[in-house]
Amino acid sequence: MSGTTTAAAALRRRAAGAGANRWVVLVVLCVSLLLVAVDATVLHVAVPAVTEDLRPGGIELLWIVDVYPLVCASLLILFGTLGDRIGRRRVLLLGYTLFGVASGLAALADSAQVLIVARALLGVGGAMIMPATLSILRQVFPDRRERALAIGIWSAVAAVGAAVGPLLGGFLLEHFWWGSVFLVNIPLMLVSLPVGRLLLPESKGDGKGPWDVVGALMAAAGLFGVVLGVKRLGSGESVGSLLTVLPLVVGAALLAGFVRRQRRRTYPLVDLRMFARPAFSTSVGCIVLAMLALVGLELIAAQYLQLVLGLSPLETGLRLLPLTFAAMAAGLAGARMLRRFGPRRMVCAGFCLTAFAVVLLTALGRTDDCALMVSGFVLLGFGLETTLFGAYESMLSEAPQEQAGGAAAIGETSYQLGAGIGIALLGTVMNAAYAPGLSGVPGVPASASASAGHSLGEAYEVAAQLGGSAGAALRHAARDAFVHGLHVTLLVSAGLLLLGAAMALRLPRVMQCESSEPVELPAPRDAAESRVSV
Repeated sequence: MSGTTTAAAALRRRAAGAGANRWVVLVVLCVSLLLVAVDATVLHVAVPAVTEDLRPGGIELLWIVDVYPLVCASLLILFGTLGDRIGRRRVLLLGYTLFGVASGLAALADSAQVLIVARALLGVGGAMIMPATLSILRQVFPDRRERALAIGIWSAVAAVGAAVGPLLGGFLLEHFWWGSVFLVNIPLMLVSLPVGRLLLPESKGDGKGPWDVVGALMAAAGLFGVVLGVKRLGSGESVGSLLTVLPLVVGAALLAGFVRRQRRRTYPLVDLRMFARPAFSTSVGCIVLAMLALVGLELIAAQYLQLVLGLSPLETGLRLLPLTFAAMAAGLAGARMLRRFGPRRMVCAGFCLTAFAVVLLTALGRTDDCALMVSGFVLLGFGLETTLFGAYESMLSEAPQEQAGGAAAIGETSYQLGAGIGIALLGTVMNAAYAPGLSGVPGVPASASASAGHSLGEAYEVAAQLGGSAGAALRHAARDAFVHGLHVTLLVSAGLLLLGAAMALRLPRVMQCESSEPVELPAPRDAAESRVSV
């Protein structure tokens, strides 16, 4: 009798602890995401200081910047499904450890090669952390209403991280050396590791069948090739270049082989039947289209602010803050909007609002119109975050809980691929609209016009070398051509966003909230007893 009473009391204590702890778990997961999001952008402002100190070659500098997102995107499916197999909490804590060690290595790097290796290890750690945060969130919040609120907070934190990166990097560079942008990760990881070990619950998939190691490696290698090829296209490399075509072809072939292998296996690494669910496949497509528009526009907007309007990097970051604040607001309000309007109307409206904002920004010209810019960025940030929130929530809710790691990895991979394709596609559109405006400038040689047609920054360099009236004419023509290219790119983006709105019509009309039993989390006093070793 006493044993039964003790057991019942323990269950009540655990239930109470679960109700209190799941929001603490969300805080831990958001801190994890914040670190990864900040690290993706914090290096951008430190590139000049790194170049001056380490003297990397052109290819080495490219790898220093790109190896982190490249490795991270390639390994998301591998570590997402590994977490389903051996435990998502275990993979997350290993990711914490590796992220901290790699941050220290990057901060103390004395050569470009060491920094590249450290950035690659940061990418591995990021690939461990990102899908694990979403899949643990899926487990900790089984009720869809609460999960929607948690995803809104999670996505708002992601928006903050992307914006804080350049601002934090700029602040640290004004007071310390460039390695401080990495060193700041270490104390946060030293706190996150024991807190995560104490509070985060362990969860796994159903564990049926062996883990498909060959399939995981095929997915990683295939994604590496595709993302590398897309990034080379985005950096302006020729479509016919062997170093661009070969990674794309090999990567696509490996991914096709991966899909074929998964369909034949009794226990696949990723259950591709999830894509047969309209809500899941549509959500993935919406994530790709939303990121395709966002990243390309942010890149071009940063160039416009600095090169056309002449703002400093810090001023540019401040001008982009309204976009971030609007995205935060949309994330926090997302759960309420989802319940009221449903996934279909919410995502569709988000795409349409973003398209309207993009068309509004076509009124920007060579002079600074701060009010118009702030209005456009606020609508852009709110619309895109509304879209991403609705798509992520629908995708995660459609996936079975035992496949949560794989589903989260697919969502994050879609996010990264959309970003890479956006830079490549919109960059190509921008160049195609910009370059013709520099042909036939009076007094400018054809060779100088051709060089200036590569980018606005290069046009300014050529104009400075020419000097005189020819240099001034080239500089004036380059600014006009860039603004024209910006307008064309914005209109193309608006078309893609309207395509996304049409795609979102396949999402469910209402938010279906299934009844789920609350998950049991370890109460703090019982954590030592229930802890799973890492």
